[in-house]
Amino acid sequence: MLRLPAVAGRFYPDDPTELARQIAEFASSAEQVGPAIACLVPHAGYRYSGHVAGAVYARVKLPRRFLLLGPRHFPRGKAQAVVSDGAWQTPLGRAEIDSELARELRVAYPQLCEDAVAHQAEHALEVQLPFLQYLSGDFRFVPIALGPTDYVQLESLGHALAEVLRQRADPVLMIASSDMNHYESDEITRRKDRSALKRVLELDAHGLFDTVRRESITMCGFGPVVSVLTAARLLGATRATLVRYATSGDITGDLREVVGYAGVIVK
Repeated sequence: MLRLPAVAGRFYPDDPTELARQIAEFASSAEQVGPAIACLVPHAGYRYSGHVAGAVYARVKLPRRFLLLGPRHFPRGKAQAVVSDGAWQTPLGRAEIDSELARELRVAYPQLCEDAVAHQAEHALEVQLPFLQYLSGDFRFVPIALGPTDYVQLESLGHALAEVLRQRADPVLMIASSDMNHYESDEITRRKDRSALKRVLELDAHGLFDTVRRESITMCGFGPVVSVLTAARLLGATRATLVRYATSGDITGDLREVVGYAGVIVK
């Protein structure tokens, strides 16, 4: 099955030439490039957060396999949804799904349901693909969308991810797609985001879950980040680095209601 782009022309350019130009500009600031176990990238329109995502991707040695986890923004489909077959179209071409890796994950974590509906209108993972297409070329990926759930399930998914990836000979980069705090003042958003990012940089999955809930931080993809941090620790991660942080206010100049964006690399 071919998934057509849901947000091309809105979140990012639908013209291939302009899209490639923007990505090249966003990813031009790399100082050092090296392998990584995972990363956290935002998923707003490229105008707002493309420079944050690009700074992350430019600093990572990109493999040929990617595991993309993002939030389910709309109440459609299953709460833990994967697509195991087919391809996703973007203006830069088709990105093929890694069917073998997807099926291995479903065996390791049976709660993961085959469900394309949960992904149809979602933008969180779609907006990552043009970066990977432009910077990595030929690759395969597995998309996972997560709705609201509890810590136990997120931790269990993280254990399953680690179990599967540990057994593979080829490297797989885990990508957690999340924006940070939403629609509060720039000052409040930066304060809340510092609290959440402190836990991320400590590789503290449980601490992140508790902090987001306790401080009412509207970090839309904290669930995927919890699962990815859990898996990364089990796979030997020892440090996380904040590559870039920004808010939408940096672009618009309106600091009354902003969204935070963070780019983190986990090694």
